[in-house]
Amino acid sequence: MRTRRNFLATGTGLASLVTLPAIAQAGFPQRPVKFIIPNAPGSSVDTIGRLLMAEMAKAWSQPAVADNRAGASGALGMEAGRASPADGHTLMVGSTSAVSTAPLLQRAVRYDPLSDFDLVSLVALLPNVLVCNPALPVRNTREFIDHLRSRGGKSNMASAGIGSASHLAGVAFQNAAEFKSLHVPYKGGSQGVMSVVSGETDWVLTPAPAAMSLVAGGRLRLLGHSMAADTKPLGDAPSLASTVPGFEFSGWIGLMAPKGLPGAVTSELVAAVGRSLRAPDLLKAFDTNGAVPRASSPQEFRAYLARDIAQNKRAVETAGVQPE
Repeated sequence: MRTRRNFLATGTGLASLVTLPAIAQAGFPQRPVKFIIPNAPGSSVDTIGRLLMAEMAKAWSQPAVADNRAGASGALGMEAGRASPADGHTLMVGSTSAVSTAPLLQRAVRYDPLSDFDLVSLVALLPNVLVCNPALPVRNTREFIDHLRSRGGKSNMASAGIGSASHLAGVAFQNAAEFKSLHVPYKGGSQGVMSVVSGETDWVLTPAPAAMSLVAGGRLRLLGHSMAADTKPLGDAPSLASTVPGFEFSGWIGLMAPKGLPGAVTSELVAAVGRSLRAPDLLKAFDTNGAVPRASSPQEFRAYLARDIAQNKRAVETAGVQPE
């Protein structure tokens, strides 16, 4: 159903950054490499992180080991990674929640995502999808926006909770498309999505893995995805940006490290991510999990993260969410 190969390694020719002899020059890795995953087992971040580390380790003489450190929306795992030695043997599988939004929503989070870590590479983008109850009299995003405008705010938007990805994405979309809906937060993404299925709420802008099986079963209507207008992560599904120019609001997963990583090790890790994201088995697994492969250089990752933080900050301010 989906074609994703055209999303690989945009920008810098990752495959050519480092050749295999550089691994020997760096002497890396010298022992097992620990990947801190700041989420619980079974989550999207955990699934994508484990797929990546297993593929990366195929070129190493040492194993990769997953270390789940869930809690505080990922902040506990990121703090543990920040305090680790900067030698490449401890890495973090960062995400929107743990890196972009946790510092905005939690007073106790003290790290600065852009200055307290080394950014290795983006790994995947997780498109959000705009879905509505099939009984809503709309067939596309333009009709959806016009219909909700005509209701003058008397419609309901579901989310996984205050400050969640679906909350912030939904607020950002309302702001960009110039309409209003009442926010109805639920205790988790699945409850929010099922409220749209039941008709308790009208719509949700949620990570694709939470909704696509219900779309396939006819229980939700898919109107569009949150990636750029020239991308097709979900078959022929249109982008929201084709109706609301410039709108993009997707989640991401990336590989990060403690500050001060040696340059040779950084280069090897960047190359290893690039190689991994060309592996057919990994691409198939990403597709199954609703993830779009997106390798990058550290510089591209930094620019992407800066934009993502700014975008989420605007959404938090628009939503009126106060740090706790």
